[in-house]
Amino acid sequence: MTFHRVQKRATISDVARLAGVSISTVSRVVNNTAPVADDTVLEVQKAIDILNYSPNASARTLAGRRTDTIGLLLPELSGAFYMPLIRGVETGVRESGFDLLIHSSVHTQANSAHLQLPLDEHNVDGLLIFTDRLTDAEIARLYARGFPLVLLYRSAPSGLDIPYITLENKAGAYNVVDHLITVHGRRRIAYLAGPPGNEDSLWRETGYREALRAHDISFDPKLVGVGMFDDVDGQAAVEAWLQQGLDFDAIFAGDDEAASGSILALRRAGKRVPEDVAVVGFDDVPFARMMVPPLTTVRAPIETAGTLGARLLINLIHLGEAQIVTRLPTELVIRQSCGCP
Repeated sequence: MTFHRVQKRATISDVARLAGVSISTVSRVVNNTAPVADDTVLEVQKAIDILNYSPNASARTLAGRRTDTIGLLLPELSGAFYMPLIRGVETGVRESGFDLLIHSSVHTQANSAHLQLPLDEHNVDGLLIFTDRLTDAEIARLYARGFPLVLLYRSAPSGLDIPYITLENKAGAYNVVDHLITVHGRRRIAYLAGPPGNEDSLWRETGYREALRAHDISFDPKLVGVGMFDDVDGQAAVEAWLQQGLDFDAIFAGDDEAASGSILALRRAGKRVPEDVAVVGFDDVPFARMMVPPLTTVRAPIETAGTLGARLLINLIHLGEAQIVTRLPTELVIRQSCGCP
């Protein structure tokens, strides 16, 4: 079992030692409270850069104070997926006596290069990061400072031993597609992918392809669309397939939101679910069992992922170490949208 140990943050004493000056001189340079010779300022700045020293965070550490708060970065707070995740994080946080600070942002890897991070070492003791809420460069910067991080639903950037929580996505996808083939005889199975580059989506597509291959069904790239893990985008993708006259007898949606959009598009086109087209999803969010027909899906332990993520982060804060990889099992949940009675 591999563990990650948080490296010690640089202190003002470390900077003073490297620069060959007193702690008070470093403080004057950092806080600009008194004149300091230019060459001394340059030496202090050089030491700060070499040590990756963070003045505010280190000052807080030197004073022996913590915020007793952890941060959670999410793309949104509403939605059937995020509520159990937040509930799980809250459970893990409260049992340890910490507070939770949540920030919701639409910024992603692709568009956050100049984003001012609202939650960092200056106002929280550690950070839970969902999928691509921060760029790899920003994650690497925080990691280099020894700031406790845990990643949710994504792996760590190459070369960084950052703990992360993920799912058995490939196995879950394989099982649900295998069910469509072996039990219901479906052979033209379409896949609705999530956002481009999303790790969950990529592994689910891998499981989908492996299930097709296991039954000697050729992969057809025309049967892969983008549902973005969203009902509106899922509906639009299926409507486009229908307008193109694409032949398919089942849809494996990358998540339950896209599955609900798929069913709506099929109904509007006069297609019966599951008689004409079977539909299955992934996650088993609360509304899945209440859909018409009830949705066959892959149950992912969303709330558990949040709780374990919080516990890992608090271990990092208290003990300085935590398990690197936590991969949670998934489970096939049979209802009626696949064709089962």
